[in-house]
Amino acid sequence: MTIKIGDRLPEATLTEFVEVEGNGCSIGPNAFKVADLVKGKKIAIFGLPGAFTPTCSAKHVPSYVQHYDALKAKGVDEIWCVSVNDAFVMGAWGRDQKSGGKVRMMGDGSAEFTQKTGLVLDLTARGMGVRSDRYSMLVEDGVVKQLNREQPGKFEVSDAATMLKQL
Repeated sequence: MTIKIGDRLPEATLTEFVEVEGNGCSIGPNAFKVADLVKGKKIAIFGLPGAFTPTCSAKHVPSYVQHYDALKAKGVDEIWCVSVNDAFVMGAWGRDQKSGGKVRMMGDGSAEFTQKTGLVLDLTARGMGVRSDRYSMLVEDGVVKQLNREQPGKFEVSDAATMLKQL
């Protein structure tokens, strides 16, 4: 079953490569329970098929980095990029995309979060395994308020500009 507006995010763990030690986080991969991270916050989450892939690197992540200030001005506390990649890859990709301090690059290495939300893109026939579908969602205190899921092969509704219009 696919998550929908009004649903609570599932219990899951995401990982993030932390560059600077602090706030109880050590340098390197750190695991976070989604429920703990979303408590009392408004979060713009966008999911995509993979780190370092063409549309994801050229358009999707840059749209959220570029619109960071505008999203914050509209009350968004955090922006997350979720992909079925490990924390090391997501950390390297975040450095490449210059997303530090703007977009949290959250690894869903075993696709736990992705499968529990039902936002799955099965690319096993193309040798890429189970991936995240391309989407964006606005979450308030763990509840989905907006959900924008792309049609296969498209990048039309999950960008930061669309999210801004919905705030």
